[in-house]
Amino acid sequence: MMARFVAVQSRLNRWVGEKKGQNTVEYLLMLTVVVGVVLVAGVALKKYMPQLFEQIQGMIGKAAGSLGQ
Repeated sequence: MMARFVAVQSRLNRWVGEKKGQNTVEYLLMLTVVVGVVLVAGVALKKYMPQLFEQIQGMIGKAAGSLGQ
């Protein structure tokens, strides 16, 4: 009876242990996907970034100028 309990307990411990490893792999895969999406978006938006920063700078300049009046 005790041997059966120990066998069940060891199986549960292995199952729980595998679950932790599985979660780690899942998180690493999700992180890889997120990093990949960010890199692809960065490359795709690279040519628009200087224009975007100029537009933002112009908006900030207009807002600051209107505050001084």
